[in-house]
Amino acid sequence: MSENILIIGAGGHAKVLLNALQLSSVNVLGLTDSDPTKHGSSILGCPVLGDDTMIDAYDLTDVRLIIGIGSIETGSARQDAFERFQANGFTFSNCVHPSASVAPDVKLAPGSQVMAGVIIQPGCVIGMNSIINTRTSVDHDCQIGDHAHIAPGAVLAGTVTVADHAQIGIGASIIQGVHIGEAAMIAAGATVIRDVPARTRVGGTPAQAF
Repeated sequence: MSENILIIGAGGHAKVLLNALQLSSVNVLGLTDSDPTKHGSSILGCPVLGDDTMIDAYDLTDVRLIIGIGSIETGSARQDAFERFQANGFTFSNCVHPSASVAPDVKLAPGSQVMAGVIIQPGCVIGMNSIINTRTSVDHDCQIGDHAHIAPGAVLAGTVTVADHAQIGIGASIIQGVHIGEAAMIAAGATVIRDVPARTRVGGTPAQAF
């Protein structure tokens, strides 16, 4: 990749993304963060340049953005940043860790992030600004919506649908053909054997609403 990248956010998730990009020899110009105490510092040798307002000084054709804000609960801060800069005409790059195994026909929408050790099998679609986190396994023909987060170690069997804004917790398992509704939240370690309605929280084995 020859593009120039700016990362929005300078916390833990941004550090993991930066490491993946450096391993892929991507040119990262720096990071931004709303916390002024981070300005002027560096992460993995890359400078924290200032807050998000400094991004507007860059030419739209010179840089691409990556959202380094983690996805907690609804992930609204992450989504808000993505939509704000998208509306201003900026383009978002994908981040795929070099250790990830992604089938050639997988469709990655702008801003999607695939972290270390991930396996994504043929026929899958990953939505905009979604995170497929460390060592997640996504089997064939799964559909992941926009602004979703599949947390580390989750396992999705074939033909699972995860709607927009849904959150799948650490180590959760979802059997084949299940539909996870919009903004639903699956607790860590849950075993999901049936569809989960929109904006519903489930946990346990088998998963139940709570």
